[in-house]
Amino acid sequence: MVLDPIAFEIGPIAVRWYGILISTGVALGILLAYKECIRQRIDPDHILTISIFALPAAFIGARLYYVIFRWGEYYRFHPEEIIAIWHGGLAIHGGVIGGVLAGYFVVRKYKLNFWKMADIVAPSIILGQAIGRWGNYFNQEAYGYPTDLPWAMFIDGAYRHPTFLYEFIWNMGVFAYLIYRRYQPGVKQGELFTSYFILYSLGRVIIESFRTDSLMIGPLRTAQVISLALIAAGILIYYFKVRNAPRYNIK
Repeated sequence: MVLDPIAFEIGPIAVRWYGILISTGVALGILLAYKECIRQRIDPDHILTISIFALPAAFIGARLYYVIFRWGEYYRFHPEEIIAIWHGGLAIHGGVIGGVLAGYFVVRKYKLNFWKMADIVAPSIILGQAIGRWGNYFNQEAYGYPTDLPWAMFIDGAYRHPTFLYEFIWNMGVFAYLIYRRYQPGVKQGELFTSYFILYSLGRVIIESFRTDSLMIGPLRTAQVISLALIAAGILIYYFKVRNAPRYNIK
């Protein structure tokens, strides 16, 4: 089945499913974090301030990451496509890096506790990633090798592993775990954020092995290399920082 990536048109403006789904994920993530700030008696307007800076930085980071790793094979020959994000090509790792860096500087400016704020937004990030993966479905991208498994989807002339679906399911599982853990007694500051990095990256290492359109560093899949580095960083942060961090005492 060939899908139409355009949801509807308003005059000359084409509104794409990719943009609708990413926007939906962002909106739900902001709402979730906003409500959590209220629960923790933190001014929820801080979430809006962080979003104003972190979201543009995330989109720029996601696009730059993708363009950099496909520069030699594609974008050096098609520079006019660099800004064409409606054709897809937003790398999640680049988005997370850009968003976290921008959020860190905002948190420092307002003298907030970085680890508390990071724990608040961690479930929102993974929820947005899960919803955004369906944008790949409508763009018919981020798919896997041909397979005869019963849940294979017909994409690009063959029945293939729906790796965007695999990641959606994995991300929703991580989201459920983070929400469950958030309300458990004795959770430590920084635990949710580091758990997000470790668990998401673990799933990405596995799922990436099924994909046919991975960004590459020489013979290595870029996402797997970055994910393994994030797993290692998350474990080190947990051991040296989170393990002895204060516990939340929120009812």
